[in-house]
Amino acid sequence: MAGHSKWANIQHRKGRQDKLRSKLFSKLSKEITVAAKMGDPDPDKNPRLRMAVKEAKSQSVPKDVIDRAIKKSAAGEGDNYDEIRYEGYGPNGVAVIVEAMTDNRNRTASTVRSTFTKNGGNLGETGSVGFMFDRVGEIVYPADAGDADTVMMAAIEAGADDCETSEDGHVIICADTDLNDVSTALEAELGESTTAKLIWQPNMTTELDLSGMEKLMKLIDALEDDDDIQRITTNFEASDEVLAQL
Repeated sequence: MAGHSKWANIQHRKGRQDKLRSKLFSKLSKEITVAAKMGDPDPDKNPRLRMAVKEAKSQSVPKDVIDRAIKKSAAGEGDNYDEIRYEGYGPNGVAVIVEAMTDNRNRTASTVRSTFTKNGGNLGETGSVGFMFDRVGEIVYPADAGDADTVMMAAIEAGADDCETSEDGHVIICADTDLNDVSTALEAELGESTTAKLIWQPNMTTELDLSGMEKLMKLIDALEDDDDIQRITTNFEASDEVLAQL
């Protein structure tokens, strides 16, 4: 959990979301189109599409961009993408999971492997680092959704496994197969969440110093520049002192 949430905070602090806004919109639109193609184009009848639209909204993707991505699937437009997961080790042995959507497996595999190699990493086989993570559902609420006890009770009643509250808000964790049901139950009690999605939650972490963090960020920056890459998860752990120097 620490590696996942801290990386999100680093992205925000360094302004990467603004810098890569158009690229981010493109990746989120691709997820919406794929989700709509795989099921019903109505988000209320398609849990995956519902989550994809929610994630896009949380990143301020305009409504017309979201609607256009859904219509593209209904019209049978757009490429067909394969979903692929790559696993490997980054600098200093940090575990890295890379999730991609691609219309050319060979191109993407070659690019990911080359990016790992050029940035002090090593791409492994599927399963080489997966055991260091648990596949779970993550539902995020803003701090004003309720106090810690209120949100915790709502999470327990909804069937969630864990709830962490900080000044940034509430993060609720549930089984991956329960994400849609837990999210729906929570919305009935707390209103609409900020995001609800599947994540890879680290169950063991690798400590990094400042040098290690800088090398890891260089690898992730390079991976994120590839349009085929949708999500990157690592299991790094770093002290507040190290994070403050980034």
